Amino acid sequence: MKHMSLREIAAACGGTYHGDDASAGKEVSCVVIDSRKIEKDGLFVAIRGARVDGHTFIPQVMEKGALCAVSEQDLGVTPYPYILVSSCEQALKDIAEHYRRALDIKVVGISGSVGKTSTKEMIASVLGQKYRVLKTAGNFNNEIGLPLTVFNLREEHEIAVLEMGISHFGEMTRLAKVARPDICVITNIGVAHIESLGSRDGILKAKTEMFAYMNPGGTIILNGDDDKLRGFTPENGVRPVLFGLDESCAFRAENIVSRGLKGTDAEFVTPASRFRAHISIPGSHMVHNALAGIAVGYALGMTDEQIAAGIEANVPIAGRNNLIEGSRYTVIDDCYNANPASMKASLDVLACADTRTAAILGDMFELGDKEKEMHYNTGVHAAQAGIDTVICIGALAEEIARGARETAEKEHLGTDVRHYADKAAFFADMENVLKEKDTILVKASHGMEFPEIVERLTK
Repeated sequence: MKHMSLREIAAACGGTYHGDDASAGKEVSCVVIDSRKIEKDGLFVAIRGARVDGHTFIPQVMEKGALCAVSEQDLGVTPYPYILVSSCEQALKDIAEHYRRALDIKVVGISGSVGKTSTKEMIASVLGQKYRVLKTAGNFNNEIGLPLTVFNLREEHEIAVLEMGISHFGEMTRLAKVARPDICVITNIGVAHIESLGSRDGILKAKTEMFAYMNPGGTIILNGDDDKLRGFTPENGVRPVLFGLDESCAFRAENIVSRGLKGTDAEFVTPASRFRAHISIPGSHMVHNALAGIAVGYALGMTDEQIAAGIEANVPIAGRNNLIEGSRYTVIDDCYNANPASMKASLDVLACADTRTAAILGDMFELGDKEKEMHYNTGVHAAQAGIDTVICIGALAEEIARGARETAEKEHLGTDVRHYADKAAFFADMENVLKEKDTILVKASHGMEFPEIVERLTK
């Protein structure tokens, strides 16, 4: 990483340096919170977790060659330097903010209720055709993960594509203060985390906190097909660039042709041109992801040819609409997370299959007072989408089953609906429900741990 001395780090996080003057001028090689990832001359920040307190590992990481520790505890006289702070979590953000501001790079910040990760992957794929890109890995999109991603930036990187996930007011402000985005992208305003944010207007307010710390002269890119974003006017006076299918959007798609589970072809229109490209990941929502990628690429001076190549190079990642063709089943692994909008979009993808279809659906969390209604409506959608077998697992998913069953009976549909209390009950009955050559969607909130089902289906 770029140069940061212990003296500089202590000042950045408002900490008190304890150690000799010679060490204060030394520079750290990395910043970590996981004792297993420490490198020689690294900085270890001792985070208190729900199960593990990082402070207990300070002696161990120093023996491994760490240069310094950041601690909330007064460690007294030690043979190694440490920085005493009131909050290690806040210090992590403060140090990351200082490091980010020292870097001469562009940052793309991405948020939204649905599709943050798939949009991040698309944008990174597009930008990778011209620039050296660092993107958020896995679920490192929160107040711990985003600073750690920033610390992974090196001198060779030209652009960072940072996913920014929140569930409460104020979180986005703190993330944006670290990221200092040059380009802000919001995919949509749905109902994810409505339990803590109150309403879609509350979600809009929380997501758009990102703009408070965007760099001067930056660009705001919004989904023009979203009713909450279409007419949104930021307080900072920046006029948003819109993408979508509506003719009013500066970046839009026309002549869209679905290829089922093989993806989508479309013609893309920019303010200065039009071109065709193939999106290999299935689902109509991927068109919007591509449009976001085009808008970002356009803002950063890329050609149509480079952008089209980036769209076509984008491939699924595990747990995100990942198509796995096994010897017995074809599995759509979309089990990383779920909310009503993404669940319905995935069911629409499944409905494109030319085989018998089965949806294995689980509980969706953090939906607030209307959680049962939202699960029920998801079941209605599953039946109306023509899914052959709807398999529901979990307490809340019983409402998905009820919605699918009642809709199938009312509209005389042939949907077979099953409900199981847990995965073990499903596994015991799995061979009786699924048939060879089925195309199977697996989707639920992350806490349901559905990758276990994907593993069972594909092994």
